[in-house]
Amino acid sequence: ATQDGPPQTLAESCWQRLLLWSDVVIFLMLFGVVCFIPPHTTLWFVGLSLAAAGFLLWMIARWQLGASFTATAQARQLVTTGLYRRIRHPIYLFGTLAHLGVFLALQNWWLLGIWCAYTILIQRRRMKREDKVLEEAFGEAFVNHRQRTWI
Repeated sequence: ATQDGPPQTLAESCWQRLLLWSDVVIFLMLFGVVCFIPPHTTLWFVGLSLAAAGFLLWMIARWQLGASFTATAQARQLVTTGLYRRIRHPIYLFGTLAHLGVFLALQNWWLLGIWCAYTILIQRRRMKREDKVLEEAFGEAFVNHRQRTWI
């Protein structure tokens, strides 16, 4: 089920596609580089597997969000189907898991620590802002959705 907000302009639609493809290209380049960096340990394989699974689910979440995906918190539509049926912010969750997998495969704990601190601070702030915007726009429908979902 979805609940509609304001329509998207052509310029916004093009911007959203650019954001999607830039994320895809950057992640795939990073993933490709990590594939060739030794040592190829069990942790390397686990990290790359997590990255691949996270990336797939991240792209599914983006696809399911459709035109509601924006770079800033906007209430275009309340999406409550697919991955959004149980997870309120699957793009953040699976994007984070995809990147976590890459950093695990790199096996650079210092870099992983910095990335984790940065990601937790930024993603948490973005999720709170989005929740506020969606609650203001969709009221009780969003409150009910928030109660039924995880993160």
